[in-house]
Amino acid sequence: MCFNMKKITAIEPQKNRNRVNIHLDGEFAFGLARITAAWLKVGDILSDERVAKLQADDARERALQQAMLFLSYRPRSEKEIRQNLQKHEIPEDVVEETIERLRENGLANDNKFARVWVENRNTFRPRSRRVLTMELRQKGLDDETVQAAVSNVDENALAFDSARKRAGRFKSLEWGEFRKKLSEYLARRGFPYSVIAPVVTQVWSETHPDAHAKNFEDEDLQ
Repeated sequence: MCFNMKKITAIEPQKNRNRVNIHLDGEFAFGLARITAAWLKVGDILSDERVAKLQADDARERALQQAMLFLSYRPRSEKEIRQNLQKHEIPEDVVEETIERLRENGLANDNKFARVWVENRNTFRPRSRRVLTMELRQKGLDDETVQAAVSNVDENALAFDSARKRAGRFKSLEWGEFRKKLSEYLARRGFPYSVIAPVVTQVWSETHPDAHAKNFEDEDLQ
């Protein structure tokens, strides 16, 4: 059996300090992560089989590092991680292997991601249950995971809290314009009319204790 053997003639750093270029028999052959190339030295003889293994190991390391970088900004769903790795031209089998490694280490968990997403939304950018459901589905989460995450969302409390924070901008307006502006604000966040109407009236009453606001239903009859 004949094996194709080549000698490492140079190991040069790339601009990316975490990677090096491997030269075989005087010519550039491929790049490797430093951690993958740690045991290589000039003069080593590599078979085709060894080269293939090094490149496979490098693909796995590159995928893991890219996934970790992607996750460093905020939590991600598995679909988002997969799409990001595919965008960086990671082989499909390596993508799936990387996702599995992340799962094993608790770094890819769609149930946890969904809970964190809803908690962050509720705290910083309140949205209705319908909008949250749509957002999570767009992240690639299945219906069971989505429903578990949004099941305890209190739309009335979220709408009321959001309306109170916004109402200061409209305090000088008359009731009709106040109602219109604040209702539109809540509607853009996906809250239904059945939630918006009483919330806006309640917030008006709090911010204008001496004013009288007609009920929505009364105005609709005029």
